[in-house]
Amino acid sequence: MIEKKTVPMREQPVEQRIKNFDEVALGYSEEEAIKESERCLQCNKKPCVSGCPVNIEIPEFIKFIRERKFQQGIDIIHQTDSLPAVTGRVCPQEDQCQAVCVLKKSGEPISIGRLERFLADWEQKNNKTIKKQNITKNLSSKIAIIGSGPAGLACATDLAKIGYEVTVFEGYHKLGGVLTYGIPEFRLPKDIVEKEINLLKNLGVKFMTNILIGRVLTIKDLFELGFKAIFIGAGAGLPKFMGIPGENLNGIYSANEYLTRTNLMKAYLFPQYDTPIKKAKNVLVIGGGNVAMDAARTAIRLGAKNVYLAYRRSEQEMPAREEEIVRAREEGVKFMLLTGITKYFGDENGFVKQAQCIKMDLKEPDFSGRRSPVPKQGSEFILDIDQAIVAIGTTPNPILQKTTPELKTKPTGEIITNEFCMTSIPGVFAGGDIVTGSATVITAMGAGRKAAYYIDRYLTNL
Repeated sequence: MIEKKTVPMREQPVEQRIKNFDEVALGYSEEEAIKESERCLQCNKKPCVSGCPVNIEIPEFIKFIRERKFQQGIDIIHQTDSLPAVTGRVCPQEDQCQAVCVLKKSGEPISIGRLERFLADWEQKNNKTIKKQNITKNLSSKIAIIGSGPAGLACATDLAKIGYEVTVFEGYHKLGGVLTYGIPEFRLPKDIVEKEINLLKNLGVKFMTNILIGRVLTIKDLFELGFKAIFIGAGAGLPKFMGIPGENLNGIYSANEYLTRTNLMKAYLFPQYDTPIKKAKNVLVIGGGNVAMDAARTAIRLGAKNVYLAYRRSEQEMPAREEEIVRAREEGVKFMLLTGITKYFGDENGFVKQAQCIKMDLKEPDFSGRRSPVPKQGSEFILDIDQAIVAIGTTPNPILQKTTPELKTKPTGEIITNEFCMTSIPGVFAGGDIVTGSATVITAMGAGRKAAYYIDRYLTNL
């Protein structure tokens, strides 16, 4: 008889984890993974595969776990997913592959993400490397990848497996893009990201850091250096602000800066690391997505006494993963639902000291499908704070577009591509957040893989 409930994953106790930046979820043991794998029905129609943005053969790798053939299992995943230790941790499986699991009809779906993470961690623990494909093409074309985030890494991997000479250019001093600067250590350890990228180096992918394309080199320069095709996967790293009075006061951060200082620059270990960050007692986070949860949970770990999370809609409309909402609440984040922010007040030294809030009502759905928040007149109130973190989304950084005027973009900054992932410049492709706006890691990887397919077709037909 199939167990209706999934095998739970062990976690750090709440009272312990709020005092460190170590990973919260501890992963499956071999026996736990095998027990969970035995729940899989091995469906013929495989709805979970079609629910995965990179089409991992999910029942097949789960079958290998059940048979204790872990190497064969991870080899299956690597056919389409170049970062399984990452996607197994941060991919919203509950909205994708697990959402269509047949077991949901009578109980809980298979924990596909946890099983994927198990195999990826087994691979890293045992110092395994990605098996190179039998390269059938003798290719000399050089391809440049701009950005080492999920889209860029996925695109680079697929092209390297085919046999192309691939170079990834990264503006920061560390590789990984949003995986490194955007997601906190307690959700995605940086050594995990580094090990995943090292596996890609085994395929022959070259990485160049501290090279911001649009500043150090331009698109034109890359073509002059002999690259035959270029993929832009630079993400969407420019933060949005609300444009309300007092938003320029000291102590008000974008979530992008706050998390970059903490994750990439190790500000939480200051003064052992050079980058400081203001530690506050009363922190206000604005937003309802995963980034807002990351910022709020980071503030808890930096010692804040009170962390308030203001969101204009109800919890039902929150785009954050359910498990991140649960963990944030467990760790002491105070949810201020149906609440907007209209103004900040500062002290005599120019630091934020208060936020004016207003209660909201929900009306008819807007373009996003969620009910529209409308301010409730006369419901204003004042909240005492000494730090605010704005986590309401990001847009593409315009640096690249400014130095490449022939690169067509939307008014909001996203690069325009055709159905073949090509931009307005022949030979220049793009995908991920810089095309769609902020999305998930796995969606960006899917876009990178799609672009790799069309880049190969393009170069083959030159």
